[in-house]
Amino acid sequence: MNKKNESLKNTGLFLAFAGPAVFAFMAVVIIPFLYGFYLTFTSWDGLSKSKPFVGLANYAELFKDTGFWQALGLTLIYVVVSVVLVNVVAFLLALLVTGKLRGKKFFRAGFFVPNLIGGIVLGYIWQFIFKTILVYIGKNAGIGFLSKSWLSSPVPAFIALIIVTVWQLSGYMMLIYIAGLTSVSADLREAAKIDGCTESQVTRSIVIPLMRSSFTICLFLTITRCFMVYDLNLALTEGGPFGSTVMAAMYVYNKAFVTKSYGPGQTEAVILFLFTAIIAVSQAVMNKRKEVEA
Repeated sequence: MNKKNESLKNTGLFLAFAGPAVFAFMAVVIIPFLYGFYLTFTSWDGLSKSKPFVGLANYAELFKDTGFWQALGLTLIYVVVSVVLVNVVAFLLALLVTGKLRGKKFFRAGFFVPNLIGGIVLGYIWQFIFKTILVYIGKNAGIGFLSKSWLSSPVPAFIALIIVTVWQLSGYMMLIYIAGLTSVSADLREAAKIDGCTESQVTRSIVIPLMRSSFTICLFLTITRCFMVYDLNLALTEGGPFGSTVMAAMYVYNKAFVTKSYGPGQTEAVILFLFTAIIAVSQAVMNKRKEVEA
């Protein structure tokens, strides 16, 4: 009887503390995801009451949609370049602000601030910088590559998108790397220096292997955020010029809401989610294994 009462008590405590969070997660994430997956088997336009069932027709059409695969390919290039640059810059910033730098707290706060600005606002700020400020500087200083707006040409616009992404995300990843750096024992570093190791050797052979968990977290976050980029893509380039910077998330949104093809658009969203999940989880598992080995 006591065990039954204890079980009821534990259930009540779980419902009281975790129940609201579980309910919110189910209502906001799980149920909409399952409903969205159901819509991939329909030809719903997003407005009408009827949702005609079409089976796997949307998935069959997906493989013929060259626009989606081009957008996904461009997104993959964007993710690879952005993830590498964000993590390299973030790690270097973390090394800088954990060293013997005066005003470290000020610089930490300053580097983190861009992450607090929403993607839409950030996009419009940098759009003004690329279209007006840099062009003005380029024309008056005679700098050729700045005298024309980067957002007016496909390749420079794509590079501009990467630059803003790195500027926005590096500060947040820097905090995670700072936590990893400060968790490494100072005694280990001191012992390595006594044995004759230089600062770079200590960082490469001792610090980095002992903070693999930080790399795992940062890679997972940057991969998922870069694959799902939309707000920055919309505000900075609007997919232009000539549709050359339309990322996968923007293509899916346009498919569902602009062309009123919600069923096919939802199908592409599911494929994008699976593609992102497979890559992000795979790298997390591989890094976790290395973390255990280290």
